[in-house]
Amino acid sequence: MLPGPAAEALSCLLLGGVLLTAIVRPSRVPEAAVAVPAALIVIVTGALPLHPAGETVRRLLPVLGFLGAVLLLGHFCQQEGLFTAAGARLARASRGSPRRLLRGVFGLASVTTAVLSLDTTVVLLTPVVHDTAARLRLRPKPPVYACTHLANSASLLLPVSNLTNLLAFAVAGLTLVRFGALMALPWLAAIAVEYLVLRWFFAADLAVAGQRVDGPVPRIPRFALLTVAATLAGFVVTSFAGLNPAWAALGGGCVLAARGLARGTETPGGVVRAVGLPFLLFVLGLGVVVAAVVHNGLGAAIARLIPAGTSLPTLLAIAGLAAVLANLVNNLPAILVLLSVLGPAGPRAGAGRADRGQHRPQPQLRGLTGHAALAAPAGRPRPRRRTGRVHPARPAHRAGRGGPGHGGAMGRAAHLTARRRTPPRPGRPHRAAGTAAAALSA
Repeated sequence: MLPGPAAEALSCLLLGGVLLTAIVRPSRVPEAAVAVPAALIVIVTGALPLHPAGETVRRLLPVLGFLGAVLLLGHFCQQEGLFTAAGARLARASRGSPRRLLRGVFGLASVTTAVLSLDTTVVLLTPVVHDTAARLRLRPKPPVYACTHLANSASLLLPVSNLTNLLAFAVAGLTLVRFGALMALPWLAAIAVEYLVLRWFFAADLAVAGQRVDGPVPRIPRFALLTVAATLAGFVVTSFAGLNPAWAALGGGCVLAARGLARGTETPGGVVRAVGLPFLLFVLGLGVVVAAVVHNGLGAAIARLIPAGTSLPTLLAIAGLAAVLANLVNNLPAILVLLSVLGPAGPRAGAGRADRGQHRPQPQLRGLTGHAALAAPAGRPRPRRRTGRVHPARPAHRAGRGGPGHGGAMGRAAHLTARRRTPPRPGRPHRAAGTAAAALSA
């Protein structure tokens, strides 16, 4: 068992190594080749106790299952020719106009990112868009940049759109429909701003006309399109039924995989590769290493930076902190750290103001790690447990345990999404908690 300072130094060193490998990719070494051994090291050395490590793995596995199923679905949509057919129709509809092509790319990339994840847009759709621009003899920068940027800005809408959305969705206590309803306006606003900025930035490129493309276009693969539509409907049904939406995504992916295997257009090895196991193992290993860093002091440090209060400026400050963290250490470890801090057993979101004698209710979310609990200051009694009826304006709180209280930094979003607040039901997170959680994933 390593002492505290040594465990903290080892965890931070391993986290830096994992992130550096993911960025540099030396000699095409997969990220999992470093992340998984790093996770084992923090467990074996005692930098992260076995129980919280197991909790981290247990809570990440459903999220990774969802991600793998969506990657499988996107791969077979490409195999069926869905993106090629869409690119051909973009080329015909643009009629050689770069502005028409840019508008079409914005629509297609936004829907693809929202429904099939940002990875699908970057890996599968972007080459199709580049080839479409080349066929039209247009400058490829505007549409290609649109794809790469929309892979981020258009990934706000659904949990499946972004891995960080999935992580937030897993703890927010929202249905998929409610999550999408909360994020619809931010999604549209982000796309609109992105379009105006790219129109201005690439004004010179968009002024150069290309040539029209006529002739036959490939047919739309109806089976793949109907499978994607059925999968989306399955997301809604499973969400209302209280089931993991990963089952719907897995069903859609398996249907297309079975079709590809039966027709001989895909091999079992190709199906396994489409799931992206190295990437899933990388995320799992990264989650364990981040949990070790949080457990050994980072959680308490981050908690002191999170402001107290329920106002819009406070929520913007939390979003700003998330943005800074994401740019410093990547978005995945950033949201893992913040959700750990804001989770039920993590440090109090208002710990930085504990010396003022203020007490703020904990956000009671089913967090990803649940480590690094920040003890109350010495000599200060813990808040008494409240019983009986809860006032609508005061979220419930249970002190000293990860019970089903409500409120805190995540629950503040209720002030932005509803005029009237009702008492949260015991054992159930507040529905509005997803707004702030989703903001971390942008």
